[in-house]
Amino acid sequence: MPDKKTIERARRDKRQGKSPSTQAGEFVREEIDEIRSGKHGARSTKQAIAIGLSEARRAGVDLPPPKKGKVKESTRKSAEYAHEVGQGERKPKPRPKVSKAVSEVLQHEPKSSASRKALSRQTREAASQRTAEERSASAKKGAATKGAAGRSAAARKAVETKGAQGRKQAAKKAARTRATRS
Repeated sequence: MPDKKTIERARRDKRQGKSPSTQAGEFVREEIDEIRSGKHGARSTKQAIAIGLSEARRAGVDLPPPKKGKVKESTRKSAEYAHEVGQGERKPKPRPKVSKAVSEVLQHEPKSSASRKALSRQTREAASQRTAEERSASAKKGAATKGAAGRSAAARKAVETKGAQGRKQAAKKAARTRATRS
């Protein structure tokens, strides 16, 4: 069951006009946090992401299930079921024994599947499946939807996270800007 804060963040994303995959990202983030805190584990990073996406669909995020041939048929059916539940087209049937069994199995899975290294590996692998054109279009879309204030904040963050060298360069640039103004 997702956190109320997570659902609210996803709703805020929807109000801001963000895509369903961005809204679902809030649920994936919560899942990663749960694994890192030791609540349960996951066999792989992909499984952790899949659990988050499933929760998002059940919570009402309009994230369509994958197309035929993209994933296993059982996975697609499961995603379809979760989507129908979230859209109010189907009433979920509680299955306490199955739920308990799944919880117990996840308890014994590794927590390292949500580590920074594992997530980084998964991200690179997923990106390598996409063409350069798709990656470029995605980046452009992200920059366009960010807005001026968002781009400015991202630029400031980039300077901060570059380390000492980035700060030195930023300080030099700021000094040059001040010198040209006076």
